[in-house]
Amino acid sequence: MIGFILRVIIAASALAFNVYLFATGSWGWGITMIFPLAIIMLTFWRNENVIIALYQMRLGKQEKAWQALNRIKAPQFLPKKQHAYVIYLKGMLGLQQNLGFAQCEQMIRKALSMGLRTKQDQAVANMQLAGICMQTGRKNEAKMLLSEAKKLDDKNMLKEQLTTMKKQMGMVASRNQMRQAQMHRGRKKTPRKR
Repeated sequence: MIGFILRVIIAASALAFNVYLFATGSWGWGITMIFPLAIIMLTFWRNENVIIALYQMRLGKQEKAWQALNRIKAPQFLPKKQHAYVIYLKGMLGLQQNLGFAQCEQMIRKALSMGLRTKQDQAVANMQLAGICMQTGRKNEAKMLLSEAKKLDDKNMLKEQLTTMKKQMGMVASRNQMRQAQMHRGRKKTPRKR
């Protein structure tokens, strides 16, 4: 919250200084100061910590991505799409660090409902949800999510991953089969009486 207030103060003072430059006839400096003002205004719609976290995830550095996301103290004050990306990134990082399928699934679903900006991010989110559904034995839901991800992937960037997931779908047991396997593991074999 303090960062947001500081950002507002800096933006207001930069705007006032820019207006002053134009009013006094310093057109050259006024035009030059438009660029820093634009960068300051851009930080209202693009949080720098989200950008850093995305970059660190692409490099494969999960710890640094977590650090960047944890620097955002009150994500609810961010614009809705930025808040969705914070939740989305926490869910994706949680999957990589085995935080629990239920919690990560909730985060990714919430981010999808809030609205991710690009179709590619929506496709990746649906693909990750399909993977969670496959591991928890919800085959039909996983099929629906994979077909939705295929529709959203208009650039065919996820084609290879989607085909491998569809192949793995045949090997995945249903929820009922998983339950039966767990029940049989719990039974102890008694020796035969002669």
